[in-house]
Amino acid sequence: MTQILMPKATAVWLVDNTSLTFDQIADFCGLHPLEVKGIADGEVARDIRGADPIANGQLSRDELDRAEKNDKYRMVAQKSRHAELLKPVKKAPRYTPVSRRQDRPDAIAWFIRNHPEVPDSQVARLLGTTKATIDQVRNRTHWNSANIKPVDPVTLGLATQLELDAVVRKAADKKAKDAARRGDVDPDGPTLRPASETGAPDAAVSEDVADLPEDQAQDEAAFADEYEGDED
Repeated sequence: MTQILMPKATAVWLVDNTSLTFDQIADFCGLHPLEVKGIADGEVARDIRGADPIANGQLSRDELDRAEKNDKYRMVAQKSRHAELLKPVKKAPRYTPVSRRQDRPDAIAWFIRNHPEVPDSQVARLLGTTKATIDQVRNRTHWNSANIKPVDPVTLGLATQLELDAVVRKAADKKAKDAARRGDVDPDGPTLRPASETGAPDAAVSEDVADLPEDQAQDEAAFADEYEGDED
């Protein structure tokens, strides 16, 4: 059965302007008969303005007359002309001029070499190509593999710089989130330095002096005290 637009508003109009039974209105609007009764009693949809199903093309006058004459008859909704306007338009595949289609393998190769993190689905949508073609370029099974060279799709005129930046940024953000979720650590990132590199200089001098003979150790200690005195 065709679903109608604004079922409660339609029920309000049918209650106010027709002699249909609650069951007939409920069946047509996809509501419960008690809900329609609540509308008639002013307890439900009190602030909703009625919508004429005949005016918006969801119900014919003949269908309504037939239902008013026979309370066993169930009205059949028509396809509303407004429903076609509200229907989401599916985005058509990206059109690539014939003169540019031969350049798509070069752009695919550029993505494979420079941005492997970008999914094939995004590359296909941006360049107006197919996943099969991307696989052929990646596996070097494309019929023109010998002549394919990576070229920026912006340079080839297959995409704008804004579109390219958006695709690359989206893939980079997803890669970073996945890495954070897995707990991956960058091996080139900052690490703790060993204690031998961060220890105090005085401690290192003391350890060196301790390893010397007693006479030489005394001379080294005296030299250190004299050096510190000069600095002061």
